[in-house]
Amino acid sequence: MTRKTVTLKDVAAAANVSRATAARALNRYGYVGDETALRVFEAADRLGYRGNRVAQALRRGDLPLVGFIPGDIQNPFFARIAHDLDVHLRRHRHNLLIASSEEDIEQEKELLNSLRALSVRGMIVAPTSAAETKHFESMSREGAPLIMIDRYAEGIACDSILVDNEGGAREAIDYLISNGHRRIAFLGDEARIFTAQERLSGYRQSFAAHGIEADERLIAVSRSTIKHSVDATIRLFSRERKPTAIFTVDSLMTQGVLVGLRAMGLSVPRDVSLIGFDDFDLATFIDPQITVVAQPISKIGPLAAEILLKRIDGDKSEPQHHKFATRLIIRGSVAPV
Repeated sequence: MTRKTVTLKDVAAAANVSRATAARALNRYGYVGDETALRVFEAADRLGYRGNRVAQALRRGDLPLVGFIPGDIQNPFFARIAHDLDVHLRRHRHNLLIASSEEDIEQEKELLNSLRALSVRGMIVAPTSAAETKHFESMSREGAPLIMIDRYAEGIACDSILVDNEGGAREAIDYLISNGHRRIAFLGDEARIFTAQERLSGYRQSFAAHGIEADERLIAVSRSTIKHSVDATIRLFSRERKPTAIFTVDSLMTQGVLVGLRAMGLSVPRDVSLIGFDDFDLATFIDPQITVVAQPISKIGPLAAEILLKRIDGDKSEPQHHKFATRLIIRGSVAPV
């Protein structure tokens, strides 16, 4: 038989006090007379009461916790940021709690409430929607430390760290057009996501700047997974007039395009030129190496942690807004038409 766990109620009964009084004495908050406190301590010791120290610390806000809600932790971009946040925060004796929204707005709302219930000292979020942001308003009003990374949430007064998504996409399409491409496919995720909006805008801007009309039928929307990107690629390249090039908005989609093209017997860059937004490890391990729009990912996590720690320490200055430039890394996946 297993021994019954001793509860706070048992201690209170043994000391002939209320549960609230026993809790105040054991957790050392509020006022409890010396004689009463001694009775509670003796009862707890006699019964072998240990209590849930973690739960108590969470309720008091004593644990230095920071919450991070990325769009999808399986995305190498967010995985690297999570790693950098964790390393930087642990150096300053803070712990990171990670919960992925999986690009689901309702899940994001639930996670925000759950993490706030744990008395996290600050929050770093890649918001799922650029427009549906009411669930962040109370944090903003209360002055709770909140940082938006990678994406922006309209109307929320908080710090943000972004990259020049429009400029990066525009530079990629400019490069493809300079190589003679006109039928350039765009593979992006859902339009409510801020980065998808901006990268599509950069795509359109490049065509307009060159006086070329973009073919709307070559703009495809898919979930940001390899499997869904494979399916979207097959649909795009099953057309009678196939694209001569394709631009993807993140590294998972780039990998899905490579799998999809191979399944169709198409070769990069002989049959199709390819540029992806986000650099990733495999981009330099395959032949040909993939041309990418690289983000300064190594700067984002440490900067977010640094700003958040200052806010936690009481910095009440105006919100900071950082925007990093991107860099087109030319490799072997683009060929002239």
